[in-house]
Amino acid sequence: MSVNQTIEWFAVVLILFGSIISVISAFGMIRLPDVYTRSHAATKSATLSVLCCLLGAFIYFWFHDGFVSIRLILGIIFVFITAPVAGHLVCRAAYRSRVPLAEGSGADALKPVLFGDEVRNLKEKEVLDASAEMPVDESTKK
Repeated sequence: MSVNQTIEWFAVVLILFGSIISVISAFGMIRLPDVYTRSHAATKSATLSVLCCLLGAFIYFWFHDGFVSIRLILGIIFVFITAPVAGHLVCRAAYRSRVPLAEGSGADALKPVLFGDEVRNLKEKEVLDASAEMPVDESTKK
């Protein structure tokens, strides 16, 4: 087996690995409970799978046909830059639109920072409503 064939097999393994990661990403999109975790599955693993497939194709064409594909290099750069940013913006828009977190997600540390006035007003209203419903002891009134 020559070095050229070894590198071609490496490219094939990269493409196969990217395909497997893509299938895992698809299962994550189906099985995960809310938009935030689905966005994580879509951006992290799908970006990795696309990058592995494009890198495998780049290596294969470079060693098999002997030319460097500028389109594949630009595709790798474009996906590497835009996919995480798009995932972040989708999650940010969902959070600001008040899409609820899944049950058992844990504490929401960003809520007081972004919606602080609304949270304080809601807590004050709950305290006032609770104090209005408390029975008044008539023996202390005079």
